[in-house]
Amino acid sequence: MTRSRRGIGFVGPGGCCFMLALTSLVVVVNAQTSSSSKSDSSSYSSYISSVWESFSSPSQSWSSSSSSSGWSDAVQMTVGFIAVTISVLGFGSNFVPVKKFKTGDGVFFQWVMCIGIWCCGLIVNGIRLSKFEPLAMLGGVLWCSGNILAVPIIKLVGLALGLSLWGVTNLLMGWCSGTFGLFGLDKQEVSSPIFNYIGAAICACAVILFAFVQTKPGDKESSDEETSNPLLVNYTPPKTKPMLDKLTNTQKKILGVVLALISGCFYGANFDPPQYLIDNADEGHSSNGIDYVFSHFCGILATSTFYLLVYCIFKKNVPVVFPSAILPGFVSGCIWAVAQIAMFVANSNLSMVITFPICATGPGIVAALWGVIVFREITDKIPLLMLGAAFLVTIIGVTFITLSSVVTV
Repeated sequence: MTRSRRGIGFVGPGGCCFMLALTSLVVVVNAQTSSSSKSDSSSYSSYISSVWESFSSPSQSWSSSSSSSGWSDAVQMTVGFIAVTISVLGFGSNFVPVKKFKTGDGVFFQWVMCIGIWCCGLIVNGIRLSKFEPLAMLGGVLWCSGNILAVPIIKLVGLALGLSLWGVTNLLMGWCSGTFGLFGLDKQEVSSPIFNYIGAAICACAVILFAFVQTKPGDKESSDEETSNPLLVNYTPPKTKPMLDKLTNTQKKILGVVLALISGCFYGANFDPPQYLIDNADEGHSSNGIDYVFSHFCGILATSTFYLLVYCIFKKNVPVVFPSAILPGFVSGCIWAVAQIAMFVANSNLSMVITFPICATGPGIVAALWGVIVFREITDKIPLLMLGAAFLVTIIGVTFITLSSVVTV
């Protein structure tokens, strides 16, 4: 009965998320490689044609569009915000498939997740046949390095503080990279810098509010069942005391805060290497962000594999492995990959100045809705009020950021 219940839990919300991810991947990649002919039969059909062409080559589409017609800006924002929406939905849903499954200390789970990510990148590369860019791999190395720190951070300082620190740092690092041209990037301008500054600050506050929304713990499966059919033959859980438990409370606090800030910086900078290549397209690099997806994802898988091997050595070849998390972990990786691909498209059509604040806060709304509607994690009045306040602050922040791209102040 237990295994049947767990299977249903995966096929339900997890399966829905997987189908959403596959559909989104088809939409984004097919649109990127399509080249629709322009139709002069109506303004509407001309606009739709321009949207599809802009997916294929954003920078070329903008330069070839007539500036007097106003289509260029409209198409650019339409494509960008469609991609942002897909990205927000994906980032907010990618852990739904693993909700009911144990993941251990997260190292093996991350590796399985990264295999799913890489497979999606392989599909994109099979369609695009993009040039491999080693520098773009550095972005994947940064993301994976930030992600591997998540579990120890939560163990050291808790989910609320950890999520707040790395969430705000992620948002600010990505936003500052585009706004001030950090690490050799070109400065990205918007119509209203003041609105953009205000929106980014409000979104940073929203991240903090989301982190302090208290949820009820989900249903947990018995650990006895997880180890009754182990993936590794003759598996016996290690009985040594974890290294983190040997630290004092003060040491845990300091280490946790430092790791959270480092993790946030890595998350926020993971798009910088591909963006640097895009900014230097005149040197033979592609100006289309999606052409760096496969290189980026190769960096993720290579780094995750390296960390897994180091982990196995550290654990004396007795890693913590939960076989029931393999399929959900792979699906989780696919969903995350689609969201990341969509963000590449969004960065190409809008800018990091706009996309990062939205993609750093929007997934909080999506994840919270999963928790409220599907998993019933938030039922008490005070947490619901806190969640409502976080929603409101996020909407206000996103509104300011959106207006910064169209309003001149």
